[in-house]
Amino acid sequence: MNRWRTSLTERISYGLSDAADNLVFQMMTTYLLFFYTDVFGLTAIEVAVLFVVARVADVFESLIIGVMIDNTHSKWGKSRPFFLWYAFPYVIFAILTFVTPNFLPHSGKLVWAYVTYLALGFLYTAVNLPITSILPTMTDNEQETTLLGVIRQFFGSSVQIIVGTFTIPLVALFGRGDQQKGFLGTIILFGIISLALILNTFFHVRERFTDKTISHQPLKSVWNMLKQNKPWMVISVVIFLYWLTTSIKNQTTIYYFKYVIKDENLVSWANGFTFTALIGVVAIYFVSAKLGKKNTMLLGIVTGFIGQVIISIGAYTEHIPTIFTGVFINSIGNGFIIGLVSIMIADTIRYGTSMGIQAEGVLASTDDFGVNLGLGLGGLITAGSLDVSGYSSNQAQSANAISAINLNYALIPLALYVIMFLVLLLYNETKINTAIKKNTN
Repeated sequence: MNRWRTSLTERISYGLSDAADNLVFQMMTTYLLFFYTDVFGLTAIEVAVLFVVARVADVFESLIIGVMIDNTHSKWGKSRPFFLWYAFPYVIFAILTFVTPNFLPHSGKLVWAYVTYLALGFLYTAVNLPITSILPTMTDNEQETTLLGVIRQFFGSSVQIIVGTFTIPLVALFGRGDQQKGFLGTIILFGIISLALILNTFFHVRERFTDKTISHQPLKSVWNMLKQNKPWMVISVVIFLYWLTTSIKNQTTIYYFKYVIKDENLVSWANGFTFTALIGVVAIYFVSAKLGKKNTMLLGIVTGFIGQVIISIGAYTEHIPTIFTGVFINSIGNGFIIGLVSIMIADTIRYGTSMGIQAEGVLASTDDFGVNLGLGLGGLITAGSLDVSGYSSNQAQSANAISAINLNYALIPLALYVIMFLVLLLYNETKINTAIKKNTN
């Protein structure tokens, strides 16, 4: 019997949690590399090393937060209190990350970047991972889980588009020619809104379907379950590859339009065309009912690949309408992919429960781990290739630097879509659905 447990208010509040995180997260993924090299004053190689250190830290942070969730027993539940406990520090360090401490020498500014960025990475995990871990506890209805996942990604993608489109104009508005002030004013605005939305999620979502008949197992038992949870392994790799692709392309966008096209104002126009991700997100609820989640995501990867081919043609011919057309199509595919991530992770959590191990925190940590690892390696690839190519900020770039920018913006993401498709073919949806149904009967 279908049991729809969540109210409209709860569904909207759950979706707004991802909107809250993305106000800051999208600033990090799209503009932080540029901010560090062209505004803050670090070299590309210094940023590359910073991103590597941060991603090594993330290897432990995601697992730590996952274990913390699994071992939290409060009157509010296990995942829900993290929204309350970590919202304020998350916003504070988001703002501090975009502060440029000109009173410090270069070495002091580098230390500032390390402290603020590493702390922000930990706090982002603390407020984002619970969004995934709480989903399978909100309802035991598969259709409702899918609906909640779609609502979450609809709001998350909407905010990604807003941040991508309006950040540069807001920087210009707040800075009036001073990008240091502009970026700071923009993140303060986004941070205040983010804080309100995270707290709103805490007050309105509820945990219902935590299986109290299964006690949380020691990490050794959880590890043994993970080794048998092949769907979890596959979707973990897909998440990593998606964010690696997204990181490389997004971080290079502003460099491409500033140094190749020589008009950075077009960044807002290019990012504006990503609104079509919402088409893919909304379509998930209907398409997955007919094709299944795996095939729907495969469809998204193929669509994203086609769009990236068109972007590549436009990038190398420097033809703006072709680039925008590619972004339009690519974003539809990305909407399918990212919209299904939390839904399919929820399935792997239930699959783990069918094996007698309830570890939603650890299993959900793969989402943030994949995001952080993808972003870190993407930042390393982008910043490292720029440094090797001889990139120098705020100057006309050499042919080698232009080649590196084109490679990151066009061709590397193209290859990653192919790998993503091949990995997802290994996902056994029939096996996971059979186990979940057997466990709920």
